[in-house]
Amino acid sequence: MNISIVIAQEEHYKFAQEICDTMYASAIQRGTGIAKRSPEYIIKKMENRDAIIAIGDGRFAGFCYIESWSHGKFVANSGLIVHPDFRNLGLAKKIKERVFNYSQEKFPGAKIFGITTGLAVMKINSDLGYKPVPFSELTDDPTFWKGCSGCNNFDILQRKDYKMCLCTGMLYDPAEKKNEKEEDQYTFNKKVLARLKSIKQALFLGKDKEETSPKKDDEKKLFLFVSMLKSLF
Repeated sequence: MNISIVIAQEEHYKFAQEICDTMYASAIQRGTGIAKRSPEYIIKKMENRDAIIAIGDGRFAGFCYIESWSHGKFVANSGLIVHPDFRNLGLAKKIKERVFNYSQEKFPGAKIFGITTGLAVMKINSDLGYKPVPFSELTDDPTFWKGCSGCNNFDILQRKDYKMCLCTGMLYDPAEKKNEKEEDQYTFNKKVLARLKSIKQALFLGKDKEETSPKKDDEKKLFLFVSMLKSLF
């Protein structure tokens, strides 16, 4: 099977609806929230050359797009998706690596971040040098957080004053990486992160407690979870 990973452009506009449908179907299957995107939004990303697409034998195989915030100081690689017919080929990692490198070309020196509930994406991000961080270390641009409004878990984010959610924030800081030695790199442990993810869900999904817990209790939960994550890196 011949699969090419390229910068999306006009010839790929025809795949916009299929990309959106695949993103939505994947979120439903996983039972996770997702910020919905329209075909028009996807086409706009392609038009601005802010997207990477994988094409296999003339078909849409995978996709990911770039968003920039705070005047290019922060960049997010969002919407990573692989079509079901092209999964289990290592394609997600290849697309992520391509969009990660492309982001650094377009926005040199920018901090690259993402928020996700997916362990597979966390694994890929970790391999690229991302580290888990509290939301306070991500962009404070309200436009970014408004983009989460289409997610099923947006009410949690709002109730927590945009400081925490079921997603985990991960950040790549190029300035920090310049001073980091190779031997200090963390080896991702999927089982450990899966356990931490379950702990986070237990902390933040108690509906009755969410409505009555004081703000200080929320801050303690955030500090506890981020401390556990940072201790692994």
